[in-house]
Amino acid sequence: MRQRGQVPQQSSNRLSAHRVKEAAPLKVAVVVPKFSRIGGAEAFAYETSNRLAAKSGIEIHIIANRFDTDPMPLIPHRIPHLGFPRALRPLFFAYMVERTVMKEGFDLIHSHDRIFSMDVLTMHGIPHLTWTKEVRRKRPSLFDKLQSFVESRGLSEQKPPIVLSVSSLVQEAVLRRYPHLKSSSRVLHPGADLERFLQCDSASARRDVRASRDIAPSDIVLLFVGMNFEIKRLDLVLRGVAEFFKQRPSGPVLKVLVVGKGDEGKYKRMASELGILKDVHFAGPRKDIERFYYAADIFAMPSSFDTFGIAVLEAMAAGLPPIISENVGARDILLQGESGIILPAHPDKEDLAEAIRITCKPEIRMKMGWKARSEAFTHSWDAVADEMEAVYLKAVKGARGDI
Repeated sequence: MRQRGQVPQQSSNRLSAHRVKEAAPLKVAVVVPKFSRIGGAEAFAYETSNRLAAKSGIEIHIIANRFDTDPMPLIPHRIPHLGFPRALRPLFFAYMVERTVMKEGFDLIHSHDRIFSMDVLTMHGIPHLTWTKEVRRKRPSLFDKLQSFVESRGLSEQKPPIVLSVSSLVQEAVLRRYPHLKSSSRVLHPGADLERFLQCDSASARRDVRASRDIAPSDIVLLFVGMNFEIKRLDLVLRGVAEFFKQRPSGPVLKVLVVGKGDEGKYKRMASELGILKDVHFAGPRKDIERFYYAADIFAMPSSFDTFGIAVLEAMAAGLPPIISENVGARDILLQGESGIILPAHPDKEDLAEAIRITCKPEIRMKMGWKARSEAFTHSWDAVADEMEAVYLKAVKGARGDI
């Protein structure tokens, strides 16, 4: 389908060093339906692509059907979007990507979504039929079947790509369905925009955010961040907080700060029924999210299923001990009881109340928060881009095994 660049055999593992003798840079196509800074797969593609484009010897092209941000200095290739029928979208997207690839003749294809053929695939989710049957627990629709068809073709045994799963949770699911990918599969966690946390005045952020919501400086604030309140389990957070109050009526003053987008009315009613409405503050979606992390003391996201959860990494960067479930992929970067608390896959309100009780202790909270922050700062987007550069080198050389 395409001609790959021939890379000189040298000892350095830096792609730019391997390309230095070539007349043209490595021409890489990065495929993502929506090129944006918002969203898990979108942010991953945006952050790594811009950093890779800044390296010598790499030319990054973006193939997408929607651009929500200026792609410069990247080279955009806009493909049509199929509005209707929805069922045919996976097939149409893969077909249009294939046409663009054939026309342009890239050296390497790196996709963040399911397409017919690629050299590198970043898996942001689990195999589609696994998601449909085991997580959503529904019968596959025509859309689901076509999505799975495209996925299976792209991960065929004849020409498997290098598969980069965003967490061990994803990798385990991928290998259960596609065991032939074992030798070409590895985990590459997302990063975080750590500069935002370094540049933010944490003291003023903490003071101002709390003052704007009438939260006292001495109150303990539990932060919840998510764009899907149901999957992220805000209901469990509220029930856990109510249980904590029930068990410790004279304990520390605890407030809940909710950042994100969801059915606020539903959860306000739930908080009212639990008798904790006065202790819950809804802030909506925020662009200055780092200020809210710094305003908090504890982070909770006991999702029913989350392939990674960049919010967990951001909370850690602000020095917050996270409380998550085993169904959150970010469990990979937490040390149980040292930098956070990992609850069972299906926790109950008592589990969450106990985790809150533990992290409310100042000495434990500070110790966990310090370790969490130290770990978070090893997961910068720069570090992820450097790893991606090494993966590109292997892909171009055809070294798919033991990555």
